[in-house]
Amino acid sequence: MTPAAIRSFFKTLRAANPLPVTELEYTSVFELLAAVLLSAQATDVGVNKATRRLFPVANTPARILALGQDGLESYIKTIGLYRSKAKHLMETCRILVQRHGGQVPRTREELEALPGVGRKTANVVLNVAFGEPTMAVDTHIFRLGNRTGLAPGKTPYEVEQQLLRRIPAEFMEHAHHWLILHGRYICLARKPRCWECQVSAWCDLPDKTPAP
Repeated sequence: MTPAAIRSFFKTLRAANPLPVTELEYTSVFELLAAVLLSAQATDVGVNKATRRLFPVANTPARILALGQDGLESYIKTIGLYRSKAKHLMETCRILVQRHGGQVPRTREELEALPGVGRKTANVVLNVAFGEPTMAVDTHIFRLGNRTGLAPGKTPYEVEQQLLRRIPAEFMEHAHHWLILHGRYICLARKPRCWECQVSAWCDLPDKTPAP
């Protein structure tokens, strides 16, 4: 995909959805961190169902710790891998209280030092909560980067670095959400909905899926 095509690609996505937002529900930076941590290998819909029960009761590190491991598990047991996620979230809350005054840190190094928080989760928090131009590469963005020619790469990190280099700065704040939503609802894994795609004109996919 050429630089001119990339610009047109993102101008079109921006025109259709000027202010995209994450589909995870949250009202604070900590709630966002907790929701993203819980969302690994789970759907946003499933995470939201659990956090609608959890957050009214415990939405700070101290309150999560007060629940205890078993108490936390009782709220998130509908989410896949809930036991390991509960353990990670409890450990993260303990570190936030002991080292950060109960606040979510603003640096990548400090975020990635939290249990259960990898590069992708840190990137989401940095971008969504703090407005930094990062790129969290999930399965949707990895697929879309390679399929469209926007950012070919063999690993999520390679795709991330390609995206950071190739996306014009004016689009970086919201690019993560535009790409995730496009991959989630249009550029599907098994059968991309090319006939509904607003940016197919700039996509390198040779065999576009015809309308059913």
